[in-house]
Amino acid sequence: MLKRVYRPGAVWVCVIALLQLLPPAAHAQPAVTTLGVRFFQITAEVADTPALRTRGLMGRQSLAPNHGMLFVFEQPQQQCFWMRNTPLPLTIAFLDDEGRISSLADMQPLSDATHCSQIPVRYALEMEQGWFAKRGIQPGEIIRGIVPAAGAAGR
Repeated sequence: MLKRVYRPGAVWVCVIALLQLLPPAAHAQPAVTTLGVRFFQITAEVADTPALRTRGLMGRQSLAPNHGMLFVFEQPQQQCFWMRNTPLPLTIAFLDDEGRISSLADMQPLSDATHCSQIPVRYALEMEQGWFAKRGIQPGEIIRGIVPAAGAAGR
């Protein structure tokens, strides 16, 4: 008679392998919004949860023209970003509550160098590196279409 022995570790390896084949429910797709600056239109994925902000644009090999990611935080504070596991060169715009660009920073792919806002901000917008410079967009300009974060609604 054949006796089967199940090892808990082996069972978990199988469960994890099967879960990786399923579409990840915990990895909800970000909402998409349309933003504007001057007469330029931006299609931005909205990273407004801790999971979406943590994932950001990691692993992306390309962005469609005029596409980016808008990071939304609950309250203004200094925000810092890095490019670990992100193979795209990006420019980040740090934005205040009204969508005004406070500063811009070019970020190199796959780097652990941090890029922090100079003042407390509620939003950050990542675009293909050079997108803002090619259009002459500078700090002080306003990105239109920013929707107030949930924490700002009562202000």
